[in-house]
Amino acid sequence: MARLIYSAIVSLDGYVEDNDGNFQWAAPDEEVLAFINDQERPIGTYLYGRRMYDTMRYWETGDQPGLSRDFAEIWRAADKVVYSRTLPAPSTARTRVEHDFDPAAIRRLKESSDRDITVGGAELAGQAMAAGLVDECQLFLCPVSVGGGKPALPEGVRVQLELVSERRFAGGVVHLHYRLA
Repeated sequence: MARLIYSAIVSLDGYVEDNDGNFQWAAPDEEVLAFINDQERPIGTYLYGRRMYDTMRYWETGDQPGLSRDFAEIWRAADKVVYSRTLPAPSTARTRVEHDFDPAAIRRLKESSDRDITVGGAELAGQAMAAGLVDECQLFLCPVSVGGGKPALPEGVRVQLELVSERRFAGGVVHLHYRLA
């Protein structure tokens, strides 16, 4: 059975983007990107909301150098499910659109998958957490406070976490890997 993992790059004050929707401060350096690539390699399916999908489509085309190319190849090799009521059709390979987030369908996907699944985007991850579907939470804390924006974790959803591991990077980023208890 596959694990459902929520992974996000987050400001120290807990946001995935600032009040203006910007997240340039979250761009990983080479050391962090190499680690992210290793974390993403076993992923078989990405679950995205529309905005996160629109952001991640960048990896479908273009010829990126080095570690960015590695990430693009990992991303293109995985299946993608986009939850959107307005996207008529996907613009990337190995992608399907679902109009509604269905916890029972995600449970079936977890049971039938032999590769792990990630949920991308704070809002969709919040729905998955509220439904009790998320098995692990991996946060990359950046050494910046943005003062507000879109929270990485859902309001009103209480989950107990167990720290599995932590890693500090030279640029000040800290990776925290939690298992939901």
